[in-house]
Amino acid sequence: MKKWMGLVLLVMLVLLAAGCQNQEKKVVIASKPMAESYIIAEMMGQLIEANSDIKVEYKMGIGGGTSNIQPAMEAGEIDMYPEYTGTGWLFVLKNELVTDPETLYEGVKSQYQEKYNFAWLDRYGFNDTYALAMDKSKADSMGINTFSDLAAQSNNLSLGAEYDFYEREDGYPGLVTAYGFNFKETKELDIGLKYKAIGEGQVDVINNFSTDGLLAEYDLKVLKDDKGFFPAYEAATVIRQETLDKYPELEGILNKLAGQISDEEMQQMNYYVEKENRDAGDVAAEFLKAKGLL
Repeated sequence: MKKWMGLVLLVMLVLLAAGCQNQEKKVVIASKPMAESYIIAEMMGQLIEANSDIKVEYKMGIGGGTSNIQPAMEAGEIDMYPEYTGTGWLFVLKNELVTDPETLYEGVKSQYQEKYNFAWLDRYGFNDTYALAMDKSKADSMGINTFSDLAAQSNNLSLGAEYDFYEREDGYPGLVTAYGFNFKETKELDIGLKYKAIGEGQVDVINNFSTDGLLAEYDLKVLKDDKGFFPAYEAATVIRQETLDKYPELEGILNKLAGQISDEEMQQMNYYVEKENRDAGDVAAEFLKAKGLL
């Protein structure tokens, strides 16, 4: 009888240990409440599950974005998420503006490690920064490719932007100082109406984010910030160092995304989700397969 009881106890201990081990092989990935973040979080999760035995739990569309994800990361409730260098530097670390992309990236890497014990992995390749855009055919016919080109002809053009863009020093006032813009007219537009306004010819130029999905729908050209006025918002994975120490294989798996996504490719994927209502997971899988990563 004692022999059987001992055997049963041994089996229970083995099963318990196996259960604990299975529970440990899991990571939690979060996203902000926007298409771009959904898509990248899906790519991260799909790569992990395809290249390891680690299971993924998603916490998608967290309200407040960084302001709520950051404390959840610190509390260990979330293991990783896609973030932007400019957001990390300015919003999380509360640093002064730095415009050089490499300085910014190296800065967030070192300061996040020191302050939070979080690692920044390699950048994906796209920069979702502030920008200015024009109708592509009009910009091409006027020979406008850069902010400096636009400044030289701004007295013949109108600009549309939301109210606070005209008030912030890192918005229109700073641009005027840096480039000498002198638009014949500036219009205050609701953020949701800017694309409609430029599509209908109410304005010639709008401010935007460089990977907005609507850029493709309205056939707009994103102009080059040739003096580097706006800070970089390059996207990369932020992961808790504790998670990385536990699963060191994650660094190589997640860095498969390094340099793989251009601004234009991100624009197109955002368009699929935002305008065509396609599933973010399907869009992510399609992209990974096309790149030979899945």
